[in-house]
Amino acid sequence: MVLLVLESAGLYESLNTATENQFMNGWVQQFFHHPWNGLRFWDLVQPAFMFMAGVSMAYSLTRQQEAGHDWLQRFRKTLQRCAWLFFWGVLDYAVRKTGLSFELWDVLTQLSFTTLVAFLIFGFSTRIQILVCIGLLLLTEVLYRFTHIPGFDQPFTDQHNFGNYVDWLLMHKINKGGWVAINCIPTAVHTIAGALAGKMLLRGGNSIIRNLVSWALICLLAGYALDLMDITPIIKRIATSSFVLASLGWCLAGLAACYWWIDIRSNRKYLLFFTIVGMNSLFIYLFIEIVGNRWFTEYISTISNGVLSWIQTPESLSHILSALCVFSLEWGLCYFLYRKNIFFRI
Repeated sequence: MVLLVLESAGLYESLNTATENQFMNGWVQQFFHHPWNGLRFWDLVQPAFMFMAGVSMAYSLTRQQEAGHDWLQRFRKTLQRCAWLFFWGVLDYAVRKTGLSFELWDVLTQLSFTTLVAFLIFGFSTRIQILVCIGLLLLTEVLYRFTHIPGFDQPFTDQHNFGNYVDWLLMHKINKGGWVAINCIPTAVHTIAGALAGKMLLRGGNSIIRNLVSWALICLLAGYALDLMDITPIIKRIATSSFVLASLGWCLAGLAACYWWIDIRSNRKYLLFFTIVGMNSLFIYLFIEIVGNRWFTEYISTISNGVLSWIQTPESLSHILSALCVFSLEWGLCYFLYRKNIFFRI
């Protein structure tokens, strides 16, 4: 969430401009989505979001079970949460200068689907859940490779694949950036895997790190092998099976690293900075998407750039400082809510 807030504040765009044609620009590019076939750091943010939602689901459902809630009660609560996620996801894209728009590309909209799928199989054995994950990836491969719809029969070509066709059916439009709504099918694997990892953490034991690292290596090897062998390219924008596996591998590795550093080594001293944002993740996400991107960022940046111009600050540095100013105010808003013990949940 901290990374997303920094993006909304315009920091990465400012750094990209400041380092243009310089060696450091290659590093800055890691904070932008890969244009098509490839994997950058920024491509891992959404999978991590889906994965963490699954981990938290395991804790939430376990607490509900311990409180005596039966399956139907837990289902109703999950269904209600999914409905709210869908609503906020659609609303995020709905308001445009040209009028209202119906779009299904927001991460919250897709999370509403992946959450429901993960819940419905939550009580199944680990083996069955892994088979469901494999089935979802195989289904994605089949849909893209064997549908043969005129104009949309090129599996891994932007604007001419099955995902684009489904978008045309659902919304009568195709995303110019190549994003597709049916990413929710393969990325359900991220949420299911997160729930399985959450169960593992709840069980405890000495094998958690070993299991997480082992599965991380399996997923990374499978994902990158599919790409390197020219079987299925790693494409984040249509969430190919190779992308899902590779990104899931990094998510598992990240969880293993955090668990080792925080829970085993007890390094919690500097986590409050991130916790303040994470405790109100839904609020700050909607704030930066609906308010920040449409008004707040530009308003504060105008003030900041104007003040910095009085002391003749170089333009590139001024934009970077303005982005950090926007971020600080948004973090401060989360801090205010944290201190007041106000947390937005659905």
